[in-house]
Amino acid sequence: MTTETVCTPRDHALAAIQALPVEATGLVAYHAGVRVLVIGAADWIDAAGRLPEPLQGIPVTLDMNDSKGPRVDGRPLQLQGYLGKFQLQLGRDDEAPSLAADMVLDLSREPLLGMAMKPPGYLAPAADGASLTTALEELAGLTGSFDKPQYFRYDPDRCAHARNGVTACTRCIDACPAEAIQGLGESIQVDPFLCQGGGACATVCPSGAIGYAYPTLGDLIARIRRLLMAFSAAGGSDPVLLLHAGEGPSGELLARHPQLLPVALEELASAGPEVWLSALAYGARRVILQQASPLSPVLEQTLQGPLQMLEEIMQGLGYPGGAVAMGSVETLLGQEGCAMPVLPPARHAAMDDKRTALFLALDHLQQQAERCRPMVNLSAGAPFGTAFVEAGSCTLCMACASVCPGQALQDGQGQPLLRFIEANCIQCGLCTRTCPENAIWITPRLLLDPEVRKRPRILHQDEPFCCITCGKPFASRSVIDNMLAKLTGHSMFQTERSRQRLKMCDDCRVVDVVQDQEMMQGETFTRQ
Repeated sequence: MTTETVCTPRDHALAAIQALPVEATGLVAYHAGVRVLVIGAADWIDAAGRLPEPLQGIPVTLDMNDSKGPRVDGRPLQLQGYLGKFQLQLGRDDEAPSLAADMVLDLSREPLLGMAMKPPGYLAPAADGASLTTALEELAGLTGSFDKPQYFRYDPDRCAHARNGVTACTRCIDACPAEAIQGLGESIQVDPFLCQGGGACATVCPSGAIGYAYPTLGDLIARIRRLLMAFSAAGGSDPVLLLHAGEGPSGELLARHPQLLPVALEELASAGPEVWLSALAYGARRVILQQASPLSPVLEQTLQGPLQMLEEIMQGLGYPGGAVAMGSVETLLGQEGCAMPVLPPARHAAMDDKRTALFLALDHLQQQAERCRPMVNLSAGAPFGTAFVEAGSCTLCMACASVCPGQALQDGQGQPLLRFIEANCIQCGLCTRTCPENAIWITPRLLLDPEVRKRPRILHQDEPFCCITCGKPFASRSVIDNMLAKLTGHSMFQTERSRQRLKMCDDCRVVDVVQDQEMMQGETFTRQ
């Protein structure tokens, strides 16, 4: 007698996504030898002699009673690097002596490196025997060569970090739990050896300039779409998407909740609102985020902002609150009134662009909503919003339009006016920091009607000023008036002709300057 295995709708759905290809990413290679830097107080530094073969300990005894922090012979310490390339500098001078090592065993009372995600090869166990033994065993397995995926991808053309020497967006730098990102001129630089795939950078980036590379956003959304479609086709109902990092749900939990569809993530913060909204648009009744181990404060704070923004959006659409939530599966599934209504699933394909994916999902949910507001006010930090201009101060110099990374602000194409497309605004603040007249400000909100959101509107316009010689419009009247006022009394504009030249277009101004110089030269020759 044989027992047939019964395939549930969830089994069919999980099998369906296994065949989907995932775009490959680059690899980051580490090469580590046997040198281990052991840092600590005198009573713990003997651990250097307990390292398993063939590891070689380099002991560094700290002055633990120094009120200015950990020091060696009165000199401050600077530790940097990663597996295979650590360097401990004794002092802040560039010429200060330094020690090189492949790994670091930090036994100081307060770890020298305080980031939430420590570099590979850096261990800072608690000061007890069991933790130290575990750390020594882990060090023994870190020698040799190792590869890991390059978790990020970066498009500097879309980055809102800085323009023309003005720094605006630092969200990825502030959110990175590994402190692997730093500003580099008008762009950012990610150290691939320090990056541990936390994903917070991709979630907080307002433009999508930096994104998760393995899997890509498009691959992840495509898997979720296929999962929900296959589940429904196999007879499943009321699907709940479980995005989890670390250990997955137990068989017992899955047996109790046949509607639960688990999708594993490298890190919970690697999936943001564009993924959550896409899942709801494709038919998920709820989306639950679950982390096996406690989230670091940095990553938890990173997720709280997008979760709050999503609640505000869902309320504006008229859908129940709590459709996307983070916490215990059992607790969240026990809550009533949080599930989405049964909606026809969206038909659009998975998109690899962050804002495009979010707007496609949002527009589908807006079309299905019975009670939808025209606009939602969002909390500070949201990557959607509008801009306003103080008409009395704006001279239409177009400094704001020249730095706008999303082309939300646009010039008038020969006309003295400033256009704005709200769908493109990422609320980076480059315009407000660049405006020489402090005439522009921004505020977060979201227009839920896609046509209104995409429609260009005029923020400010002025009367065109025409060249007094040829009659061609070349500037706004406010720009000319402002320039004439500021140059009053200037030594180069004391004559009437020089002042009139300011009212000419570029071509006529050049001609007038040449004629003026020839006239002056002729007068000089006549006098001689």
